[in-house]
Amino acid sequence: MDEIRKVGYYSILVPNTPGQTFRVLQTLVSAGINLMACNGFPRGKQAQIDVVPDDSRKFGSAAKKAGLAFQPKKTGFLIQGEDRPGALADHLNKLALARINVTAVEALSPGGGRWAAILWVKGTDVGRAGRVLRAKMK
Repeated sequence: MDEIRKVGYYSILVPNTPGQTFRVLQTLVSAGINLMACNGFPRGKQAQIDVVPDDSRKFGSAAKKAGLAFQPKKTGFLIQGEDRPGALADHLNKLALARINVTAVEALSPGGGRWAAILWVKGTDVGRAGRVLRAKMK
């Protein structure tokens, strides 16, 4: 059975130059922040870094203290479980049957028989998606 929980994620724009992601992540690591996910991609002359901390409160304090201008928290769902054919499709089907549109998804299988994904829905659909997925909503 997969474990599904609602998570907060945060975005920051930085110059699209070497070392910027390291600078942001090193600052968070130095503050004792554990990240469950990190994603980065170019946006014109800048780069966007998205992070999913395991403790949003601690993250917020550390980011503010370090002067990192992360955008306000958005919500997603972290799914983790034993890897199997159709693991992600099963969850996407539940949402489709409930007529909930998934706005983005990232999934991977790191090996060792495990898989994980983060998916996003519109803010107005978070509560309903959480119920459909039977997510831990803390």
